[in-house]
Amino acid sequence: MADVPHAPRTQLYPEIEPYGTGLLRPDGVHALYWEQSGNPQGVPVLFLHGGPGAGAAPAHRRFFDPAHYRIVIFDQRGAGRSQPLGEVRNNTTPDLVADIERLRAHLGIERWLVFGGSWGSTLALAYGESHPGRCAGFILRGVFLCRKSEIEWFLYGLRNLFPEAWRAFAGVIPEAERGDLLAAYYRRLTDPDPAVHLAAARAWSAYEGACSTLLPSAETVAYFAGDGVALGLARIEAHYFSHDIFLPENSLLEGVARIRHVPCTIVQGRYDAVCPVVTADELHRAWPQAEYIVVPDAGHSAWEPGICAELVKAAERFKTRR
Repeated sequence: MADVPHAPRTQLYPEIEPYGTGLLRPDGVHALYWEQSGNPQGVPVLFLHGGPGAGAAPAHRRFFDPAHYRIVIFDQRGAGRSQPLGEVRNNTTPDLVADIERLRAHLGIERWLVFGGSWGSTLALAYGESHPGRCAGFILRGVFLCRKSEIEWFLYGLRNLFPEAWRAFAGVIPEAERGDLLAAYYRRLTDPDPAVHLAAARAWSAYEGACSTLLPSAETVAYFAGDGVALGLARIEAHYFSHDIFLPENSLLEGVARIRHVPCTIVQGRYDAVCPVVTADELHRAWPQAEYIVVPDAGHSAWEPGICAELVKAAERFKTRR
């Protein structure tokens, strides 16, 4: 009797603890938290969190088989466990790309699989296009190219789908300033008074959380609105959006030719409101060699059941790639 093939794994792996942690100090301002878990002799995989500014969480280790992968996670400048939280000085996309290379060299890794969702997909593309020889592959989720049209959609377009969440978001700003919500929020998010910047951060972050899932999720909104996540996420997002992510418009899409030869899986929720599917579609048209999976019943969050399952399956498939 022929062997029956095993069904592909779709569930997250069990919780694990890091076997190593540290702080990387790229300059006199920032100290970047990093950790390693899984198999110290395994295939290196780098997890890039979203935002910018959202930070990573212990659950992010669980996308990867800890017996196979050497799982590297770090919190980007101003985010999560890195210090100072919410710091926007010396915080640009080229700085983050340089940090990734600095961390790779520090850990003695030659090449790694790069895994990123939302802003993590943006940063993965920016890093890959700058250092294609260091990338063994990509897993990208909820693709965000951070172009002006995408930022405008986040600030104003989402009200077409989430009018209640948008009213709460815009309602923090006096009506006379709502013609430029980004500038109005950035002023408040960078105000030195915690009463001002924390209130703005909670409103911005709760808005993003409310729009991130296909069905309402109070747990997601509460996580986003917590002070530790909210300040890093809102302030640094507003900082990057205000400066067009410190890259030329559309440069990431135009630079895909530099990484087209590298294996890639793109996972996208059909009803992703935060990063609409049209952007992932454009990326796939520029990168037809990439595997492209549209999850028919999912929004933006990596924890949507269909998205989560496809991300685990993608990491499983990369175990057999050479």
